[in-house]
Amino acid sequence: MTTDLVAEGTTVRVGDAMHALAFVGDLSMGQPCNHSRRVAALARRLALALGRAELAADATSVALLRWSGCTANAGEIAALLGDDVAGRAKMLAEPALLAQLQAAALTDPAQRERLAAFAGVAQIHCEVAGDTAHRLGLPAAVEQALRHVFDGYDLEGSGGAATELVAIVTLCGEFEIAARLQGAGALPAADGRHPRRLVEALRTHARCWLAELDGEAEDDVVAQVPDADVPLRLLADVIDLKLPWLTGHSRAVASAVEAAGGRLGLDPAAVQRTVAAALLHGMGRAALPNALWNKPSPLTRADHEQIRLAAYWTARAARELAGLSAEADLASWVFERGDGSGHFRGLAPQSPEARLLAAAASWVALRSPRPWRPAFDEAEAARILREDAGAGRYDREVVEALLGAPAPRPRATPTLLSPRELDVLRAIAHGASNKEAAQGLGISPATVRTHLEHVFEKLACSSRAAATLKAVELGLL
Repeated sequence: MTTDLVAEGTTVRVGDAMHALAFVGDLSMGQPCNHSRRVAALARRLALALGRAELAADATSVALLRWSGCTANAGEIAALLGDDVAGRAKMLAEPALLAQLQAAALTDPAQRERLAAFAGVAQIHCEVAGDTAHRLGLPAAVEQALRHVFDGYDLEGSGGAATELVAIVTLCGEFEIAARLQGAGALPAADGRHPRRLVEALRTHARCWLAELDGEAEDDVVAQVPDADVPLRLLADVIDLKLPWLTGHSRAVASAVEAAGGRLGLDPAAVQRTVAAALLHGMGRAALPNALWNKPSPLTRADHEQIRLAAYWTARAARELAGLSAEADLASWVFERGDGSGHFRGLAPQSPEARLLAAAASWVALRSPRPWRPAFDEAEAARILREDAGAGRYDREVVEALLGAPAPRPRATPTLLSPRELDVLRAIAHGASNKEAAQGLGISPATVRTHLEHVFEKLACSSRAAATLKAVELGLL
């Protein structure tokens, strides 16, 4: 095929991409999958009730995308809280916990250090959320609000005083959770944490608005976003940030699918459909904690029961993308096996596209390092894949098409970063600490820090996650 479908293939509407990211964000935060949509509807109503109609559309966009940075700091959150999904859910359900931490930090150095760690993690989230809004072409006000989305919680280090957009969305978010957990009577208190005029307006209308939402009267919350399309790979890049060792994974699977599709005799539409499914197949991972994916020991039966849900949630999240229902369903077959040993259905893939996607994902994974094993070289990976095909887990013809497909076209030699800066970025982007990167490259940690400073400056970012996102988009990784 002559077209690079990963770079130039399927696109989605900006509004649909926002809804899909909202769905993934809700999974990441341990919230019901309509949480962000309900917050967006409340934020729109609150802006209108305040007489700020000009803020209504931007408030809904901020509400939909405020958790779009969740994949970027999942590892750091897991290190602080143990379980990144359940830990976030607990913090959202008990917003007073942060106030208690701030109070304790005034006199306890250990708590002060912990607060600083949360602030750094929040900054990672905000930077990626803002970058995502920029890539979607959203208004500058939305981008800036997302870059300061935690200001409404008065979290040190995340960007100064809260904007009105952030204040509106933060208040509506807290209220939606409280009302769901405690009932409609859980009206926001005028305790000084939120601007009084916002609290009073919300208290006036809260019960009526909740009744409207509970009655499934949904707003068109993205009616005023850009009338434009964005590449599907944008979603893949953000999704893969959840686990650093998956950097570029979805793109690599998509490239393998494209390279092998023609050899299998699939028509161009089928290949494009499967490439799109490859870019979407990781969406459901957001629902499960990083500790589960990073577990070095054999998985228990309970672990397997959790993991089998990832493909289900992929199908659900991907269905937020209008017109891609077939691709959404196809993406959910990625972990199924020909002998019925896969998940979540435990059925053999019937379509050639599903068989190709499943084998391609394994082919890429085998040649990539994982927390529990190093990468296999190409010969050993091919042997394992052929052995699995012989056992009936993969289609033999599909496996041979993958193994015989030409390697991806080499990317242009990057000139933005020096070779050593690129080496450091590759190591850090795939989850290595500064010390680990230094050991692997035979340089000192101080030299790694210096190179990273140059990388961040050249890519105009301040965190590993944001640098990874930009480097993948630029073709540097």
